[in-house]
This record gives sequence, C-alpha cells and structure tokens, in this order.
Amino acid sequence: MPPLSARGSERRRHPRLEHNVPVKISSGDVDIVTETSNLSCSGAFCRIDKYIAPMTRLKLNLLLPLRKNNKIATKRIHCEGVVVRTESTKEDDSFLTAIFFSEISPRDAKIVSEFVESVIQEQKHG
Repeated sequence: MPPLSARGSERRRHPRLEHNVPVKISSGDVDIVTETSNLSCSGAFCRIDKYIAPMTRLKLNLLLPLRKNNKIATKRIHCEGVVVRTESTKEDDSFLTAIFFSEISPRDAKIVSEFVESVIQEQKHG
C-alpha cells in the first residue's frame, strides 16, 4: 500500500496546500502543539508525537498567517475534527495523522480556503 501522504489525491474536492501552519490539537486532557504538513478547508495532515486513534474527536486551533495591507496578521481558526487516518513513521516515534474538519463555521472554512488559494497562487507566480 502506498504511504499515507501519497494516497487519495484524486478523491480530494478541495485544493490542498503543502504548508506549515501552527496548530494546537486537544483531545480530553491531551494538548499537542505542532504544524500542518498540508491543509485544505476540509482538513489537515500533520506529524505528531502521540498516537491518536482513528475516529477520535479533536478540538483544533489553527494560526493562519494572513496578509493584510502588506502586513502579516495571524488569524485564529477554531474548529473540531475527527482523526481519519494515523500511520507511524519509520524514522522516529511520530505519527502521520489525517484530520477531517467535522465542525467548522462557514466563515472560517472560507478563510482557510482563501488562505490556501492565495498561497497556491503566490507559489505559482513567485
């Protein structure tokens, strides 16, 4: 079976950005601070140092670096997600974890989508 990061790209409905965005993941009494490896308005993929079982419900706080008037402003996105895949890595004790955003406001989903699209456009043109 191909690695988690290589599977399913043809099924994606939303553009996915290979980009590191700070994220805090909370589940019960566990808080994990990490970065996304990639991001879309429907979910995130990240490397974390703890195993979280598939179907676990999470609270997420993303910190998006948005550009406003030629300055960078950080926008905090609060949402809930569900772990859809977890795969251990061979190089260390971390886990590649795919999270589906199960509850995100339409406004925040739009902000994430616009962020993804703007960075993709920047990468294409610059």
